[in-house]
Amino acid sequence: MTSLDKPTEDTEDTDRTQPDDARAVTEAALFEAFGGVRGMVETVVPGLLFVAIFTINKDLHLSAIAALVVSLVLVVVRLAMKDTVKHAFSGVFGVAFGVVFAMFTGNAKDFYLPGMLYTLGLALAYIVTTLAGVPLIGLILGPVFKENLSWRTRNPGRKKAYAKASWAWGLILLAKCAILFPLYWWADTAQLGWVLVALKIPPFLLAVWLTWVFLAKAPAPIDVFAELEAEEKAEEARKAAQAGETTGAAGAIGTGDDGGAQGGRHRRDA
Repeated sequence: MTSLDKPTEDTEDTDRTQPDDARAVTEAALFEAFGGVRGMVETVVPGLLFVAIFTINKDLHLSAIAALVVSLVLVVVRLAMKDTVKHAFSGVFGVAFGVVFAMFTGNAKDFYLPGMLYTLGLALAYIVTTLAGVPLIGLILGPVFKENLSWRTRNPGRKKAYAKASWAWGLILLAKCAILFPLYWWADTAQLGWVLVALKIPPFLLAVWLTWVFLAKAPAPIDVFAELEAEEKAEEARKAAQAGETTGAAGAIGTGDDGGAQGGRHRRDA
């Protein structure tokens, strides 16, 4: 086994909680992983613009183009500021798929359909991966916390926290889908759009807060990158020590041979 998955002493039922600095690290990691305030804004603005324009003039093409343009502008701003663009790009792809669907069918409500299907698929992914013993939230946050997959076998308490968080995400997203999909069939485009915009942030914040609560009470993450670096340094030191011993032994043998030869010459001279 590697250092990423080899078992260590049992840590699964400890009551140890993370200190304040570790909780701060947890908050920062969640903020980074889910995009923070700016990421939420970039998620909401295109859909908000689409439904606002469509509510006013019922023009599908203008609404879709405006939403796509503002998504691209958000990416350009990120690039200009040399900031990470993953959240902005995800928004662009989501809006682009919505525009394609709506333009292809001619039904403005289909602008929201790809995002709704994505939400449903994500909810099922959280639930299925948790049932499989590999909760999705752990796969997402493991690299952020520099623990990779060490929580699976080396940190059972943390694995339980990830499982709880994944259940929270899955059930919250399923509840959101239970509201949106009936509206897709029964409500008009404007009603569906405003409800969808209203449901963008609150469920997300609830899921993030529950994730923070579960992880704040869990054992601290195992920094596998630091462990690997320590192992590499120890291996380099061991090799250096072995090389020094080999050099010393060779020098000692050479000195012994010279002394024997000189003693033989002295005896013959006598």
